[in-house]
Amino acid sequence: MNGSHPAGRLVLLATTHRVPAGLLSWPAWQVLQAGRVLCGDDAHPLRPPLASAGVEIESLDGIEGFGGPADLAAALLETARDSSDTRPVVWLGSPDGDPGLDTGLAARVAHDTEAGRPVPEVEMLPGSYDLPGARLLDLVTVMDRLRSPGGCPWDARQTHESLVHYLLEETYETVEAVESGDRAHLREELGDLLLQVMFHARLAEEHPDDPFGIDDVAGGIVEKLVRRHPHVFGDTEVADAEEVLANWEVLKQQEKGRASAVDGVPLGQPALALAAKLLSRAGKAGVDAAVPDPGVAVTGPDALGDLLLGLVDAAQRQGLDAEQALRAASRRYADRVRAAES
Repeated sequence: MNGSHPAGRLVLLATTHRVPAGLLSWPAWQVLQAGRVLCGDDAHPLRPPLASAGVEIESLDGIEGFGGPADLAAALLETARDSSDTRPVVWLGSPDGDPGLDTGLAARVAHDTEAGRPVPEVEMLPGSYDLPGARLLDLVTVMDRLRSPGGCPWDARQTHESLVHYLLEETYETVEAVESGDRAHLREELGDLLLQVMFHARLAEEHPDDPFGIDDVAGGIVEKLVRRHPHVFGDTEVADAEEVLANWEVLKQQEKGRASAVDGVPLGQPALALAAKLLSRAGKAGVDAAVPDPGVAVTGPDALGDLLLGLVDAAQRQGLDAEQALRAASRRYADRVRAAES
C-alpha cells in the first residue's frame, strides 16, 4: 500500500474484550494520543478508559457514507486521505472484529490504485492480546446468558441433580474419545465436559445461603495443586514419579483427616473401577487385606464377585486396567456381533 505522506495514514487498532479495558500496549497509547480516533460503537468497552485518559473519540455517525463493511472501508480511507488533517486516523476496532472490513479495505485500495488516486498507508496495530485461557471468559458470559431471565428455558430449569446424568455421560464420552485416539472428537468432548463444570458452577453461584462460582472452583484447585506439589512450589525433593504419588497420598490423607485408606472412595462408581480403586488405596497404604483367589468356582453372586475382585487384583499386579481392558474386549465383541449380522 502506498505510504506517501500526502495520502495520510490509517491505523486499525485491534483489541480484545477479554482483558480489562485500558490495558493497551505502549504503541497503541502513542497512536491514540497522536491520532484522530474513530469508533463505530457508542458502547465500546474502551471508550470510558480512553476518555479518562483524555483521548477524544469521534463516532462514525458524523462520517458521510458509513454503512456496511465496504462503505466503512471507503469512509475510513477517505477520512485518512483528508489533506486538511495531518494526524493519523485511528479506527478503534469493534469487539466483534469488524467482519468484512479487511476484504473491503483490500478491494477499495485496489480500486483507488487502479484509478490513480493516492492511497493512505494502512497499518494493523494489535493493542491488546488474549492471554491463555481467555476464551473461558466467553464461556462464563454464554453460560450467564443462558441462565439469566430471557435466556434458555431448558437451561433455566436445570439443577445439580438433573445434570448428574449428563455429567456421567460426558465423562464416558470423553473416555471413549481418549481410547479411540480421535483428536477432533477428544477436543469436542473435553468442551462438553468443561460445559458441565461451568454449568454446575453457575448453578452454585445462585445458591441463596452458600454461593460459590467458577472462580472459587478454579481457585480451590489451584491452591490444591500448589499444596500437593511441594517438590515444584516448595523445597521438597523427590527422586521419581513414584515418590511424588506417595507424597500426594500422604498429603491428601492429612488434609482430609481420613481414618482409613479407603475412606473417600466413591462407592457408586462402576464396579470394576471401584474394585481397582480400593485395591490401589490399600496397596499404597501397605494394608495387607485378603483378596479372593481368582480361580475359585462360581457358585453364586458372592463367588462371582470374589472371582471378579481377584481378577482385578491380578490385573493390577501386572500393571493392567481391568475396566479399560473390559471396555476394549466389549468393543471387539461388538465388532464381532456386527460382522455376524452382516
